[in-house]
Amino acid sequence: MITWRVAALFTVVGVAAILVVESLDIGSWWALAATVGVVGLLVGLDWLVAAPASEVQLRREGPTQVRLGESVTVTLYVTNRSVRTLRGVVRDAWVPSAGAAEPYAHPVVLDPGETAALATVLTPTRRGDRPAVRVTIRSYGPLSLAFRQTTRRRSAEITPPWTVRALPEFPSRRLLPEKLSRLRIIEGQVVTRGRGQGSEFDSLREYVLGDDPRSIDWRATARRQHLISKQWRPERDRRVLCVLDTGRTSAARIDTGDGLFHEEREAAGVPRLDLAIDATLLLSSVAAHAGDKVDVLAIDTSTHINVSVSSKRHLDKLHRALATIQPALVETDFGRVVSEVLGAERKRALVVIFTTLDPGALGEGLIPVLPILVARHTVIVAAVHDPALDALAAGRGSAAAIHTAAAAERGLAELRRVRAALTRHRVSVVDEPAQAFASAVTDHYLALKAAGRL
Repeated sequence: MITWRVAALFTVVGVAAILVVESLDIGSWWALAATVGVVGLLVGLDWLVAAPASEVQLRREGPTQVRLGESVTVTLYVTNRSVRTLRGVVRDAWVPSAGAAEPYAHPVVLDPGETAALATVLTPTRRGDRPAVRVTIRSYGPLSLAFRQTTRRRSAEITPPWTVRALPEFPSRRLLPEKLSRLRIIEGQVVTRGRGQGSEFDSLREYVLGDDPRSIDWRATARRQHLISKQWRPERDRRVLCVLDTGRTSAARIDTGDGLFHEEREAAGVPRLDLAIDATLLLSSVAAHAGDKVDVLAIDTSTHINVSVSSKRHLDKLHRALATIQPALVETDFGRVVSEVLGAERKRALVVIFTTLDPGALGEGLIPVLPILVARHTVIVAAVHDPALDALAAGRGSAAAIHTAAAAERGLAELRRVRAALTRHRVSVVDEPAQAFASAVTDHYLALKAAGRL
């Protein structure tokens, strides 16, 4: 293949040939023939001297995961295995959502046996696996008139496979210290433990004024000849099951508008599923620190993930699993949801269903099967409140705005009816805007802990 320099060379040689031909008073076709011959010879020699692009060895090094909104550097090592100097360009292509920073094409000059390290900075814009696509190598001759380039098939063969998994952004992790502090208080690690704060025996201590008389251990008192009180702690190894609705409603984008997520995502709104994932991660982190077992299901018409977190060490596994789930354009089968929950948890557990208060989805799908679920478990339905409805309902500027406001008010009224129906079934409802959603879900869990209901 040739470069743009051939056209410039053709012009220069052509002008020189014309001047020579005019001075010798011979036919103009000699000028054309001489020009074509000289340029063709130079291009052919330049192509032959160029290092073969196929004689290049590639390998990669770098991290394989990154938190969404953060950046990582993946290094491509290029080794020239030919006997000629490689003068060329290496193009390292990734999928667009990997957020590869420029330059995409790296100029290289490599002597035989020499290796170059080409760094690519990745800032993924979406959760999930972001693979490298193809490495294309273009080798130029010394005059840069012609080049050799790896074919599409050869590029696919020599490209080292590499995938960077973009983990959920988890902006609510800033709330984790405060939630863990509250948990320690509930467990009696900050304040004096009492019987009302748990039902699992911990240790004995001397009785102090204000202790519940029911906590006195009379056998220990008889042995020591003074009052001895039992200390209690909340029961551990409780069950928490988080169900993520990945149906069509989870794809709706919610305006957060407070810097909760990075600017690029907030400009277009954050998917409802991502907000549910954020709340799930916060709740799971707190529950794991409390010693509770956490199971996470992602379901629509099929089960996409089923992850168990039995300790703090398993939280990384949960982060990696949640990175890959995406909304599906299907109606969620809540009958399957209830079946999966009942099959996963035989003991009484806290079941948190992250969905929407959509009357169609819940009224026809979830509410009819709720009695079966509530009879076995404590149930919370958690939904992110869309501020767009409130904004539309407040519009009064024109006739069109009033009609829109009426429709929005009707939508809000339907949400209230759904919420009331869930409450009648003894289901707790968390309906908060994005800024307070994750915190509200975890607070509900801690309130159940404090009340001895979990």
